[in-house]
Amino acid sequence: MIKNAQNILITGASSGIGQALAVYYSQNGVQNLFICGRNAERLDETVKLCQNGKVKIHSKTIDVKKQNEIADWIAECEKIAPLHLVIANAGVATLSETPENIYNTFSTNIFGVLHTVIPTIEIYKQRQDTQKAIAIISSIAGYHGLPSCPSYSASKACVKAWGEALRGDLLQYNIKVSTICPGFVRSRITDKNTCPMPFFWETEKAAQVIADRIDKNIGLIAFPWPVRFSAWFMSILPNKLSEFIYNRLPHKV
Repeated sequence: MIKNAQNILITGASSGIGQALAVYYSQNGVQNLFICGRNAERLDETVKLCQNGKVKIHSKTIDVKKQNEIADWIAECEKIAPLHLVIANAGVATLSETPENIYNTFSTNIFGVLHTVIPTIEIYKQRQDTQKAIAIISSIAGYHGLPSCPSYSASKACVKAWGEALRGDLLQYNIKVSTICPGFVRSRITDKNTCPMPFFWETEKAAQVIADRIDKNIGLIAFPWPVRFSAWFMSILPNKLSEFIYNRLPHKV
């Protein structure tokens, strides 16, 4: 955990990596854990998993697409306890590339991140301490547009680029920024995948790696390394060659 980071906020904490991070931090010295999710039942399950008599858990059923509600919630959390780490984790898979699903993907994966990070930055700028960190969950899919998930990979590429750029921009305010690009990690998204998922990780392992590297103030946290290398390599290939390869890979059905 970030040194002396006692108050942590996580969006999308009702499942997957968000839930695993909430459980991890609850077991590793956090004092105030602020979590939110869209599904009240699943969020209650996260609360139960985190309860240990030592951590104060503050949960909120909320959709990150609702800009004002998210901003108000973050401000409320900051009043309860100064936030040391905010993890913009909430995200969705597109599944079928219908117009409705495409709009929902961009609204959640991009604007949901903006709605979380922008209010946090404004709060952090008003504070003079150095215990101020932001983590943005992107994806290995953000390294290159994938024919199997165009909207998802595009949305994750957007927040990846933004997070990487923010890191240098916010240095003047002593705000640390880490961008996280996981490969295939168990979640409700991967449970619906029909394509091969090489180097598959369980959420507990991913959460420990993410937390450890945030603690070390690593700017780009991407794993597993073979998947990261493959994604990076594909991104630097000539377009015709990358198209040739991607078009021969299995697609979701």
